[in-house]
Amino acid sequence: MNRQIVSVVGGKDAATADTYESINPARTTEVVARVGLADAATFAAACRTAKEAQREWAKVPAPVRGRVIASIGRLVEANAESLARLVTEEIGKPYAEALGEVREIVDTCDFFLGEGRRLYGQTVPSEMPDKNLFTFRNPVGVAAVVTAGNFPVAVPSWYLVPALLCGNAVVWKPAEYAAASAHAMFRLFVAAGLPDGVLNIVFADGAETFRGLELALEEGSVQKVGFTGSSEVGRKVGELTGRHLQSACLELGGKNPMVVMPDAELDLAVEGALFAGFGTAGQRCTSLGTVIVHESVHDEFVERFARAVRESRIGDPRQDVLAGPLLAEKFAERYEEYLTWIQPHHKVVSGNIGKITKENPHGDFDGDQGLYYHPVIVDGVRPTDRLFLEETFGPIVGVTTFRTLDEAIELANLPGYGLSSSIYTTDPKHVFRFREGISAGMVSVNNSTSGAEAHLPFGGNGKSGNGSRQSGMWVLDQFTRWQAMNWDHSGRLQKAQMDVADITPDLEFRLP
Repeated sequence: MNRQIVSVVGGKDAATADTYESINPARTTEVVARVGLADAATFAAACRTAKEAQREWAKVPAPVRGRVIASIGRLVEANAESLARLVTEEIGKPYAEALGEVREIVDTCDFFLGEGRRLYGQTVPSEMPDKNLFTFRNPVGVAAVVTAGNFPVAVPSWYLVPALLCGNAVVWKPAEYAAASAHAMFRLFVAAGLPDGVLNIVFADGAETFRGLELALEEGSVQKVGFTGSSEVGRKVGELTGRHLQSACLELGGKNPMVVMPDAELDLAVEGALFAGFGTAGQRCTSLGTVIVHESVHDEFVERFARAVRESRIGDPRQDVLAGPLLAEKFAERYEEYLTWIQPHHKVVSGNIGKITKENPHGDFDGDQGLYYHPVIVDGVRPTDRLFLEETFGPIVGVTTFRTLDEAIELANLPGYGLSSSIYTTDPKHVFRFREGISAGMVSVNNSTSGAEAHLPFGGNGKSGNGSRQSGMWVLDQFTRWQAMNWDHSGRLQKAQMDVADITPDLEFRLP
């Protein structure tokens, strides 16, 4: 390891107030990068720098900005394997998944490069003669983007690409434990020709970031905040931006339900539950929280699901495995707390629990000195249990039963999250009844709760977000503001709602 990483503001290395070591969670003796952490003042200064750079960037024609986005996509594509290997090394994501994550950046760029020619406004008819009405999309200004590290490059691209395309400047604060991956992605973006200050990267801990964001909002140098992370922190970000009359783009946690109907293809449902629950070691915001399975197929489903988990391969993320380690030590500590939520009325059907070690192996895998944990299925979860109600960021899935679809929908909505959901059924009536009743922003049918596509809206409701959406054309409303213009070329003052021609009908007319 020889990576020394610091914040970059206006094209120059920024001052460091502290140091963080990014550790390989698959081999915790390996340091991936030493990261210089900035303070609140540096974050606020980065926002001021971005404000200055944004003025000139917004003057660049949108189709030209689109060509820059195209170049970013090609650069990422050319460096896909190197970036994916770094993601695997730094956060322990299986290489196949990491490569798919990098591909998502390319897909996002491919979608938005064309939006540079389609930032459409409208020409609207006026109620008066010799007057024209128009609407325009304008950039918001400076976007401060704070992202988590479980998707260290794909999710940030959902913010950075459309924000830059629309003519904004960005200050990006990635997760410290994924700093090397973020810094590599930043370098690829800059290599596409972005002017200094249009994209800035600041490494800082949560407290300094929040104080820096508060300073920037008070100074008026940030006009949009994007945040991906926990619901708890998302509330604080939402409260902060609300005090400054801003609405943050919040992508938060989930307790994503999967409903298994009696007519479901059980092998397919098990395959979906296995990937949704334990892919990325259960560390996605869209990971499966609870399987809500019809009582008539409960026993058969649980038996198949438990067998699949016991036979699954956990291990070195450079190999063909279902899951690698947890992201970092703090997530391992938190996951061990979730395991204490297992109660006497629960039944662990998947085998061993806890950290994988020589004394507590998963099959023939002994943990290899990494942050590896057994995937856990807990049957008999009740609607009042913490395991049912709260997000458990890690490889643990609850199972409960239902009798009617209405009951299943009620259970699915009960925790109050609303990010992703899934139903397995062969009956279209069940599909559309579920879609109408579920509170989630995303619904999958005969598919897992995980798996977004770059041209669909991504986002949640309730504890999962404030209704904002990322990806596809819908995210443009996060990074542009509508402006209306009227142009009166009549040569006289025409007053709206007053000087309007009136055609009088005969409302008393009746047919004989």
